[in-house]
Amino acid sequence: MSGLTNIIIKEIRELLTPSTIIPIIVMAFIFGSMGNMMGGIGEELEKKPAIGLINDDSGELSKIATDILNERAEIIYEGSNIEEGLEKIKEEKATALLIIPANFSESIYADNPGEIEVYWIMKGAGIMDSISSEVVDGLIHSIEEEISKELIKDGEYSDIVLKPTVKKETTIFKEKELKGLSPGAISGILSSQSTMVPIIMMMIIMMAGGTVISSMGMEKENKTLETLLTLPVKRSSIVFGKIAGSAIVGLLMAIIYMLGFRYYMGSLGMSSEINLADLGLTLDMKDYFLVGTSVFITLLAALSLCMILGTFAENYKSAQTLNLPIVLLAIVPMFLTMFKDFDTLPLLLKIVVFVIPFSHPMMAMRALMFDNYLLVLSGICYVVIFSAAMMWIIVRIFSTEKVLTAKISLKIPKFKRR
Repeated sequence: MSGLTNIIIKEIRELLTPSTIIPIIVMAFIFGSMGNMMGGIGEELEKKPAIGLINDDSGELSKIATDILNERAEIIYEGSNIEEGLEKIKEEKATALLIIPANFSESIYADNPGEIEVYWIMKGAGIMDSISSEVVDGLIHSIEEEISKELIKDGEYSDIVLKPTVKKETTIFKEKELKGLSPGAISGILSSQSTMVPIIMMMIIMMAGGTVISSMGMEKENKTLETLLTLPVKRSSIVFGKIAGSAIVGLLMAIIYMLGFRYYMGSLGMSSEINLADLGLTLDMKDYFLVGTSVFITLLAALSLCMILGTFAENYKSAQTLNLPIVLLAIVPMFLTMFKDFDTLPLLLKIVVFVIPFSHPMMAMRALMFDNYLLVLSGICYVVIFSAAMMWIIVRIFSTEKVLTAKISLKIPKFKRR
């Protein structure tokens, strides 16, 4: 082989290492899973939504509305009692209860918009949780179009033709009754929070974790770890010193994060037409303390786990490969909490999300907005136990020579030339 060919083969062999191949394969798998989830959105859009219907009007225009709903939706309740209807749709996990009042047709013929009262049952604030409500909203829009066509057919050309109906909306979400808001409006309020919080947390965990693992790799490569272990200092003191130093940096990150996010949430409430305080969707100092505690404890767990992984690093280059488990544990809950609310996840995914310690600060902000203290406090307790277990393991490792000899061998076989 020529010199050029040898150089090309050498460069390819150096670049195609597990640290470069595995992350690409994992990211391809994640994007493939996201594609499957998007495909699920298409299937959800084609399904008939389950709704309840109360029709107190016997006019011609209300018949148009009921015909469309009977054809394109699955009506699980059809009666005259609102409380009974709400109880039924909650029990059947339906999307909404639609109420057509007695004067619906008469009001439209009198050039006043006919009111359709909608009680939305919002299951979650994830991207995929609001699909069914969007389908029902589309049905209401279809009703409006058909009524407009009927009015034009009857020779009606006033402004009422353009907007013959009006919605009076109430959304019931996590036992809170939010009047005048649709699930789409609530999702819009929460979407920036539910998107930004996981991304910020993922970045903090990856930055702090990557720093710890790389530091361990460099200490081994430069032989400074061996020097440190020969000093007349207890091994446990070395471990706790490293964790404490990293934790202080983590605490600083958590404080900056909380201050920045509090300002962000405040500006979000001021810039929005909807006042979050009026809806009870604000956090007090106690809530911010719980979120900050969750962030700090999670960072402590991440740093302890990273120290364990860092003991397997032979040098700085191999340390980059060991960042992968941390990246995965941060990315998986980030995507899951963005697409689905914790309460709407299947049981298996709920267990997976809860077991991953990095999930809890990602869910804490939204949970506290709706007074779900049980999830937040149980998450903090779990992460404290997880952190203590990781610290115990790293102390045990540092008390032996494995801290210097432990390594993971990931090598691509070399092909011999004939």
